[in-house]
Amino acid sequence: MASSRILYVCQEITPYLPETECSLLCRKLSQAMQEQGNEIRTFMPRYGCINERRHQLHEVIRLSGMNLIIDDNDHQLIIKVASIPSARVQIYFIDNDDYFSRKAVLKDADGNYFPDNDERAIFFARGVLETVKKLRWTPDIVHCHGWFTAVMPVYLKRVFADDPIFRDVKVVVSLYGDGFDGTLDAGFGAKIANEGVKDKNLELLATPSYENLCRFVMQYADGVVIASEEADPAAVQIARESGKPLLEYQSPEAEDFFANYNRFYEALR
Repeated sequence: MASSRILYVCQEITPYLPETECSLLCRKLSQAMQEQGNEIRTFMPRYGCINERRHQLHEVIRLSGMNLIIDDNDHQLIIKVASIPSARVQIYFIDNDDYFSRKAVLKDADGNYFPDNDERAIFFARGVLETVKKLRWTPDIVHCHGWFTAVMPVYLKRVFADDPIFRDVKVVVSLYGDGFDGTLDAGFGAKIANEGVKDKNLELLATPSYENLCRFVMQYADGVVIASEEADPAAVQIARESGKPLLEYQSPEAEDFFANYNRFYEALR
């Protein structure tokens, strides 16, 4: 098999956050694909609950300092990095005091989603792409894990499509059991449009529910992975009806689990 350059964009990764289906798979997949000879870069948000001292995060000055404008407001992009010693995998963290200093991930102490999660997701996606450009590293595959990464595919296909670094990239989206009730901020679609996205699919975000977000993100995916038995049935149905290449759910304990991912990536290229 030919090796690939794979960019993992993850909502969560263990050991920086507690073990979940998503955080554990992101951790193991990054390591396994690297061990199989692929070149990888892995990104996640630097949520305020991550212990920087324990996990030895440090700022990468040469990559930090850029300001990103989200909904007409400037927000400084800070890039940090750490390594998972047992895996010999490096993780890049997207940080910003406005969006990620709070000591929580996506919900407040009462279990309510933060009202600015839509802007946090936009900042994360933009931050990852701007950092990859600064690294001058051209991925073959961008694999998005978790609904918080849902803005990434539309940026790749609409905003950064002509950039030589991303022009030929294939986008993979994994579906997990991470659905949410209610909707994100009603202005979510307008904020993405303000980023220079001109696309009729933004109408899907007029009501930014989890199902509509999945429907939206799959418009830009080149391949979809059912990563959980608990994946939202409506989202799974949308994926199956889309005609996009699909990797059905498989147990992480399966002997050929990671080899199947590698083959899936290879088939998309």
